[in-house]
Amino acid sequence: MTKRHSATIAVRAGIAEDPAFAAVTPPIYLSSTYQLPAFRQAGAYDYSRSNNPTRDILGEALAELEGGAKAIITNTGMSACLLALQLLTPADTLVIPHDCYGGSYRLFTNLAYKKQAFKLIIVNFQQADWVSQLQGATPRMIWLETPSNPLLQITDIASVCQRAQQFGALVVVDNTFLSPVLQQPLALGADIVVHSTTKFINGHSDIIGGAVIAKQQSVADELKWWGNCLGLTAGALDSYLTLRGLRTLPLRLKAQQANTAAVVDFLVKHPLVARVYYPGLADHPGHQVAKAQQAGFGAMCSFELKAPAALLADFFAALRYFTLAQSLGGTESLICHPASMTHASMDAAAQKTAGITDTLIRLSVGIEEVSDLLADLAQALAVVAAALAAQGDE
Repeated sequence: MTKRHSATIAVRAGIAEDPAFAAVTPPIYLSSTYQLPAFRQAGAYDYSRSNNPTRDILGEALAELEGGAKAIITNTGMSACLLALQLLTPADTLVIPHDCYGGSYRLFTNLAYKKQAFKLIIVNFQQADWVSQLQGATPRMIWLETPSNPLLQITDIASVCQRAQQFGALVVVDNTFLSPVLQQPLALGADIVVHSTTKFINGHSDIIGGAVIAKQQSVADELKWWGNCLGLTAGALDSYLTLRGLRTLPLRLKAQQANTAAVVDFLVKHPLVARVYYPGLADHPGHQVAKAQQAGFGAMCSFELKAPAALLADFFAALRYFTLAQSLGGTESLICHPASMTHASMDAAAQKTAGITDTLIRLSVGIEEVSDLLADLAQALAVVAAALAAQGDE
């Protein structure tokens, strides 16, 4: 049989495979422990922190979707990041992007500077000479986030992986913004992919979870050992809900991308929008690379409001269908102020270096009727326009 398509993998994960009662949908195995066949005789399962049937079905599906040897399902997206970092020693050097997610940035910098868990170099992968920024270091791991959060900058994964081979470095790619349906970093040369499954993979904003997928079995085995050792693995119920969300991932992304394209077109033309960040725009610096390495431009976009930051509260308060909240990738549309929310853990200097301003706004576009979303943005921006006009009359 030919290689299965992503939609088939997502829908068929665990379907009609129940060995006990032939249930079509796989059951939730909530048991914390399992009976052994006999004294000193190991079974397939013994304790759910180590192995769980429901979690395994999700892991097998994500590994197949990403083209990896194995996936370790974790209890949060941050624990997925922490798990990948267990491959490093204090003598190793980790290279990270200057504009990564604020929570990741906090983890990397504090582990490096407070715990001396590894050496850290922060570079701008958007600069052609990023290798020279390593200043003679020999990295053990290079961490990429593409598209980046929140400015949607694009890094050429294949190009970085070629460089990494010269160093003998592992390449880890945070694929949360696109999911394996729209981008497959392992096929582009990466060694490890991490996800916050909280986001697009689950897609319903009702679980917290993560995943680490390794290309090589030996790397996957080491990561699985550490996941069990540190207690980073996910519970059965969260795994089940994530698996249920995964089944509709291709359909959701199709609708979300169509809505996002319309939202971006609206924002680009609006006089109160100074700049729109979206790789699908032809003038985006990473547009051509995104076209080459992605199967779509995603459902995230950001924009700069052409108004004083003091009017942000009025803008957010006027919205009805874009909910002011952290996270992303759900069926509902969310709006976020990165400087005070997702990237608040970055100090002012780091935010400035990453290009995060006080008037930057990030959107996660859902599957609502797009005309309602556009009308919502229009009326909220009209509130800002009225406030600006009132200030001018004073």
